[in-house]
Amino acid sequence: MAADADRVARLRLIRSEQVGAVTYHQLIARFGSAQAALLAIPDLAARGGGRTPKLATAELAEFEFKTVARLGARHLFLGDPDYPSLLAELEAPPPVLVVRGDPGLGARPTVALVGARNASAAACRHARQLARQLGEAGQVVVSGLARGIDSAAHDGALATGTIAVVAGGIDIVFPPENEARQQAIAEQGLLVAELPPGTEPRARHFPRRNRIIAGMARGTVVIEAAPRSGSLITARLAGDYGREVMAVPGSPLDPRAQGCNLLIREGATLVQTAEDILEALDPGEVRRLVPHAVPIATAPALPAEAGDAVRTAVVGLLGPTPVALDELVRQAGQPPSEIQSVLLELELAGRLERHAGGKVSLV
Repeated sequence: MAADADRVARLRLIRSEQVGAVTYHQLIARFGSAQAALLAIPDLAARGGGRTPKLATAELAEFEFKTVARLGARHLFLGDPDYPSLLAELEAPPPVLVVRGDPGLGARPTVALVGARNASAAACRHARQLARQLGEAGQVVVSGLARGIDSAAHDGALATGTIAVVAGGIDIVFPPENEARQQAIAEQGLLVAELPPGTEPRARHFPRRNRIIAGMARGTVVIEAAPRSGSLITARLAGDYGREVMAVPGSPLDPRAQGCNLLIREGATLVQTAEDILEALDPGEVRRLVPHAVPIATAPALPAEAGDAVRTAVVGLLGPTPVALDELVRQAGQPPSEIQSVLLELELAGRLERHAGGKVSLV
């Protein structure tokens, strides 16, 4: 059976070249619908000084819908009843998720457990125990299905409820030794992917996965992590989202504990037991909204077109070094909405790259 025309258009838009979550939401806010945004992209890209990005076709979207259904999964669009409520509160949540399993888990109290891939045996055992105890206390455990701490956390919470967010397509097993674990989570928990089926995980996909893990959880617990690890990225994203950040301390002599100790020094809550985590996650104390978030339903519409003077000023201020949007607004001395319009044009033209923390740079 053919998919609803609006859902086809929304899937086409997010699967089109140069369209990420931020651009998707800006286009919807500006043009009112995915179909109208698709029609407007060629003109916007031309204003940005680049070639027209390749737009996903209706045939490609229909094929993805059928492939996902054949895999026993389904699409969850932002606004659907089963879309994870905490994730929807982010400033630019994923417009669509591919899920397999019980989407109702996303509506329950959720905590993220993440950590090192090369974790010690003791840390893995501790992660399993924490996950089991948190599950028995009614928490759903979300993690990234990586080796080490992630796998241990999923194992501990499998019987009570666990969510695995993968970096590639929902049908791709990574790492390979997690095939049985991934299948078990799909059958007993919830498997979540942002990218289409068949997508092999690449390094650039993992930060996107990490933002979903942090966004789905009321708090993130880190158990062993190197100072530059992806687990610390997840923790810092959680902090940016106004969620609780917790870390299990470790020996200063173990490099795998340096990241956790650093987080604690920076203000993360020190936790050692499930009781510590539950106390930190007291629902009466958890901030659930991003401080600077703008709900999509009420996001201000962008102007139809920024003036040439604004476009010239913005391009002149941008370079290969990432710059924060508020700094760009301050130096340009132009209305923020018009600057956002220029950034949208540049991104669709393939000339802009977005970075963590809302920073942008020219490609």
